Amino acid sequence: MKTSELFKTKKVLSFEIFPPRRTSSVNTIYDTVDKLKNLNPDFISVTYGAGGSESNTETFKIASTIKNKYKIESVAHLPSINLDKSEVLKMLDDFSGAGIENILALRGDINPDFTPKSDFKYASDLISFIKENGDFNIIAACYPEGHIECPTIVEDIHNLKKKVDAGASHLITQLFFDNNYFYSFRERAAIAGIDVPIQAGIMPVVNKKQIERMVTLCGVDLPKKFLSIMERYENNPDAMRDAGIAYAVDQIVDLIAQGIDGIHLYTMNNAYIAHRIYEAVHSLLIA
Repeated sequence: MKTSELFKTKKVLSFEIFPPRRTSSVNTIYDTVDKLKNLNPDFISVTYGAGGSESNTETFKIASTIKNKYKIESVAHLPSINLDKSEVLKMLDDFSGAGIENILALRGDINPDFTPKSDFKYASDLISFIKENGDFNIIAACYPEGHIECPTIVEDIHNLKKKVDAGASHLITQLFFDNNYFYSFRERAAIAGIDVPIQAGIMPVVNKKQIERMVTLCGVDLPKKFLSIMERYENNPDAMRDAGIAYAVDQIVDLIAQGIDGIHLYTMNNAYIAHRIYEAVHSLLIA
């Protein structure tokens, strides 16, 4: 099923997982999927690693297994900055052969260890190419606080409109910790004529290093309430975990009350946290 169809009848709940590191067994990710399956997610997305064919292979294998063994709709991430057209065509053929209908089309982060290729300078270029070369549902990323490389919010919305016009039928936001950024973003998107479903990407933060890395990579703002939690519990791992879960639940409850299209939970491959959040918000999602 194409994920864009899900939003016609319900508020969508989905999870993101990532391939295991090279030092870990791939079975660890399937242990996580086993546990997430009990939560009946509408889909599970699988991220792409930091470049190279090995990352592509793992993403494809895991997305295919989720779709064909676990019978859960899967979304394969496809960042194109290090790919050329022939490589993308091969991947599209593999996805189609495995019954994978949904692709999260990304430019991807520039990795200093790889020289970027020139076929897909922007995510909108990749979206157009996928649209021309297969019958896929294409998802795009969006940024409530603006993309870290984009000089203005206005230009960022203009770039997002290009993605939708190119063929993206569903959007997932980057993580954010202040819902007001999301509501302002949603209003700007509507004014720009962007009328596809927008899922809010929520990441429950369970340790200080994790959030420091996210701020460096994404440039997200940390509200005073959130900073207070970090300062109070940073040396107590269990308390930090529970406080991070509680903060994420508060965000989700508020988003649902404000008519969100869906929630996409960045699980960090932690099924326990996903279960805790699911238990807290499931009844609200189906109300």
